Amino acid sequence: MLWMFLLLIVAGSGLSGQVSPTVDVSMRLSLPRLATRRAVPSAVFWLKPLQETPAAPFVPEHRYTLMQKNRMFKPHLLVIPVGSVVQFPNADPFFHNVFSLFDGKRFDLGLYEAGSTKSVTFSREGISYIFCNIHPEMSAVILTLSTALYDVADSKGAFHLAHVPSGDYEMHIWIEGVGQADLDKMVRRVHLAPGSADLGSVQIPAALLETPAHTNMYGQTYDHDVKSPY
Repeated sequence: MLWMFLLLIVAGSGLSGQVSPTVDVSMRLSLPRLATRRAVPSAVFWLKPLQETPAAPFVPEHRYTLMQKNRMFKPHLLVIPVGSVVQFPNADPFFHNVFSLFDGKRFDLGLYEAGSTKSVTFSREGISYIFCNIHPEMSAVILTLSTALYDVADSKGAFHLAHVPSGDYEMHIWIEGVGQADLDKMVRRVHLAPGSADLGSVQIPAALLETPAHTNMYGQTYDHDVKSPY
């Protein structure tokens, strides 16, 4: 019986060293012909592994930065792993008040002056729309993910993920200007076999490409007639 036991150990070690077959995944946005205001909206595509599909950990490696400069957030779109710390430095010569009232992370950093910075830990998955309570033209998006299998749309609206382990996934997409209810309808389960996989295209209705107006952190409209002292 000893030889059978040794045979099982050798066989098991060989299996553990096997590399899972991979897939090159592609997908794209299909834009309406009337969408001439901007070629491609900001968009992110990601895959969440299901069941026993192997997945590499998506671990924060450093502090991320969303700069406030020239009454803009830079970058406009930031994709981070769960547990990341994001710094919000104020590089303008006046005050800002950064807040988010969305499911990804709800926070209000309060009023803080030029040259100072504050930070927020994003502890769970979700989409956080970031605004300034003083300057309505300022906006940004932080997408917090638990999977490293994501890609940001290129200038033509195409996504590409190389060397994805074969298996079963839940496919998600975020497109700026599209409401959460419509985004939820785009979620679907996909099975990736070794080789290459074209997941097709996602049609974006022209009506969804308009940027909706947002309120301040009190749920009220910004007073555009009063000039801010900051």
